[in-house]
This record gives sequence, C-alpha cells and structure tokens, in this order.
Amino acid sequence: MESQDLRKAGLKVTHPRMRVLELLEQTKPRHMTAEDIYRALLEHGDEIGLATVYRVLTQFEAAGLVLKHNFEGGHAVYELDRGDHHDHMVDIDTGKVIEFQSSEIEKLQREVAAKHGYEIEEHALVLYVRKKR
Repeated sequence: MESQDLRKAGLKVTHPRMRVLELLEQTKPRHMTAEDIYRALLEHGDEIGLATVYRVLTQFEAAGLVLKHNFEGGHAVYELDRGDHHDHMVDIDTGKVIEFQSSEIEKLQREVAAKHGYEIEEHALVLYVRKKR
C-alpha cells in the first residue's frame, strides 16, 4: 500500500498515517496492538503519540484498510486487510496469533448454514489453542 491507497480510501496523506501503514505492511507478526505500533514507532525515532496511533487505526478500520480483531483475553489487534480470507488460532498461553486457511472448514461451514436454510455473508473463526505437552 502506498499514499494512493490512502487517497483512494478518502484519507489525506499524513506522516503518522504513512508510518503506521508502513509498519503494518513490514512488521512480523502481522497482528499488532496499538501499543505494539506505538513502541515500534518510538524505536524508529518517530514522535507519534499513542492517541494518534489509536486515531489512525480507527480511521483505517472505518476506511476498510485494516481489520480489528478482539481476541479473548487480550487487547484488540490490527492487521492490514489484504482481501484474502483466513481464520485464526490464538495460543492462550503466549497470545501468539496463527493464521490458517482450510477449504474443508470453509465448505463445512457453508454446508451447516445451508442445512439450516442460510448462506454465510461473513464469518470469523477463532480457535483458542494450547501446545500439546
């Protein structure tokens, strides 16, 4: 994403918006809290306040640039909306978020909805997991 993506989303190109966008594109893991983003900006010498980070993320979410996830037991995390559907596993001990795709699970979900007379408009699947011991 670049400055034209911000303009297409109806947002003015500003330094804080560009820096948050760059961080979300380049950083691993792909799921970051607002505090993670704020700390990374400070580490890179950017004087962008936490309130500004929250404001930018809210604007990005409203514009459809980022997805916000509220996984249980943690803070909201953000990721760029790359347009590819995927589901998540959350390690309940570490908070690590793992993305996965499964055509079998997607098919089964459609079948379950159809069996009840529905079709899926949108869904989010989150598995809360723990490493086997």
